[in-house]
Order: sequence, then C-alpha cells, then structure tokens
Amino acid sequence: MTEAILLVGGKGTRLRPLTVHTPKPMVRAAGVPFLTHQLARARAAGVEHIVLATSYLAEVFEPYFGDGSSLGLHIEYVTEDEPLGTGGAIRNVASRLRSAPDEPILVFNGDILTGLDIRALVDTHERTGADVSLHLTKVTDPRAYGLVPTDATGRVTAFLEKPQTPEEIVTDQINAGAYVFRRAVIDTIPAGRPVSVERETFPDLLSAGAHLQGMVDSTYWLDLGTPAAFVRGSADLVLGRAPSPAVPGRRGERLILPTARVAPDAKLSGGTVVGEGALVAEGARVVGSTILPGAVIEPGAVITHSLIGTGARVGERSILTDTVIGDGAFVGPDNELRSGARVWCDARIPQGALRFSSDR
Repeated sequence: MTEAILLVGGKGTRLRPLTVHTPKPMVRAAGVPFLTHQLARARAAGVEHIVLATSYLAEVFEPYFGDGSSLGLHIEYVTEDEPLGTGGAIRNVASRLRSAPDEPILVFNGDILTGLDIRALVDTHERTGADVSLHLTKVTDPRAYGLVPTDATGRVTAFLEKPQTPEEIVTDQINAGAYVFRRAVIDTIPAGRPVSVERETFPDLLSAGAHLQGMVDSTYWLDLGTPAAFVRGSADLVLGRAPSPAVPGRRGERLILPTARVAPDAKLSGGTVVGEGALVAEGARVVGSTILPGAVIEPGAVITHSLIGTGARVGERSILTDTVIGDGAFVGPDNELRSGARVWCDARIPQGALRFSSDR
C-alpha cells in the first residue's frame, strides 16, 4: 500500500467559531495543523502518495503543504464544486490514483485522532482478501453511533443506524473512520453526485455479496468534531496519550512554540500549547488548553480546557473553563465564562460583563 485518500472537505460546523476562517483539518492541534499529524502517521505506515479531497476553504491547504515533499510525501489536491459526501468525495479523486485494480487504497477522515495500527489494517485486508476493510473501535455508549456487527471471523454482517432502544444495541463496535478499499471497488461508487459510504456504499456492497472485513483496534480514538474534543485531543498529543510523529517538541505538561512568551511565574499544565507569538503573562494559569498564535493571556487570567483563537485576547483575572474564543476576539478583564461558551471571531466583551458567580 503506497496510496491514500484523505477526506478533508467538511465545513466543521460543530467546531465554529474555530472554523470560520480555517477548515477543520487546518486548526492547530499540539502546535501544528491537525492534518499534519495524519499525514505524518500515514507516511510512517508506508504511504507515499496522498490525494486530499477538499471542499470548504479548499484554497488553504496547498499553500501550507505544497507538494508534500517536506513530509516525504507526494500530495495532490482535488476540490469538489459541491459537497459530495464521503463516498462521492472518494469517487471524485479516483482519477488521481495510480494503483492497479486489486491493490489496496487507504482512506481516512480528516477529523479523527487515532492510534490505529495502519499496517495491521492493511495486512488484515490482504490476508482476508476483502473488498473493503474497516477500522472498528469499541465504545462504552454506542447510542450516538451507527453500529457495525461482525461474525466470528470479523466479517461485517450489517450496518445499523443509531440505536433508539436498548434492544437495538447488538454490538459496541462502531465505524472508526479509516478504511482500505480494493482499488477497483472505488470505481463502482456512482460519480458526480453525493454518496455516503456509511448509508449507501457499504450497505449496497453487502447486499451485492461483497466481502467487508472489520478489524477492531481499541487503541486511542477520538472524534474531534466538537470544541471540547478538539481541545482534549490536542492536550493528549502533547501529553503523549495520542501518538504522532509530528508533535513539534518534547511531550509533557506543556508545549511552548518558538517566539511564544511565557512569564516565569505563569503555570502551564495538562498538555497546554502556547502558539507562536502568543503571550501568557504574569500570574496566569493555563490547564489543558490551546493558545493559538498571537493570542494574549493577561496577568492573573485562569484558562482551563479551553481554546483561545489566533490573535485573541483574554483580560486580567478573567476565568475561562470549557470555552472557545474565536480569532481576534477580546474578553475584557474580570469576566467568567464556563461550560461550552463560544465567543465569536472579533467579538468584544467589556470588563466584568459576563459572570457565573458574584463579583465579590
């Protein structure tokens, strides 16, 4: 296996305001665009040629990654004029693939952080002679996911919608968003229209008698679709809980990027990242958070499990917990934001305007 397709066309609406100016795969996690971690892991598994299926803010990708040579890859870019779904996006880039009909093509989503053993998935695919092989993971509560039951040999038997009752929970296995396709199977996906692999391609292949193989890999897995998950994923990369060869520094409690400034008495912990040109001032405390480039944390502010956007500013003594601050926003001194608050890009919150507790 030397080729892969990476699906990076989604709008990332659940991540807004992080994705107002930046496509989801380009939001920084552990100091670099999240996509960098995926590309590096694919290269480490032997992939040489990757086609990026882009759509939303497609113009951002190529100026950053170029031809991929800095990562030891050859990267091509294909942009959808209209969103085509997962299956449609895969089919739309098929003409850029070079592999023979029976050779394996790795396909993965641009919003999943995983420790998947990619080579093991490819080996499973080749050993079983499957048409498509799927990475499956087990979850404690499967109600939020479509279910993928398999037989005793790992062969997929069905694709089930999100269970609505306890009786419908027949397995704790879910589709983890990474696949190996036999090259010829990609050409059977209808071209030029939206197609979902989960709702159309895979069920249709099963109905036609194709061999779909599941491989359960229960290493680290996280869907980065929400701000809280994204912040956690970045922290886990810094802490070393999630694997990536692309983390730009030593793993530990904190990652401070070049040109960032951190006051000697500021406290950083829990996998916190401070991006290029950012400032964390005197007496500030930052726990498990991402401070994007150029952001400013003023003296005495306390930031916990939050993300502070590029060029944003958090005023003195403000307390932010589980909060996202958009690019260029300003949170004045003595504010208190909690649990899912999202401050939009370039918004301004005056001093002491928002609190969850008394000002005394």
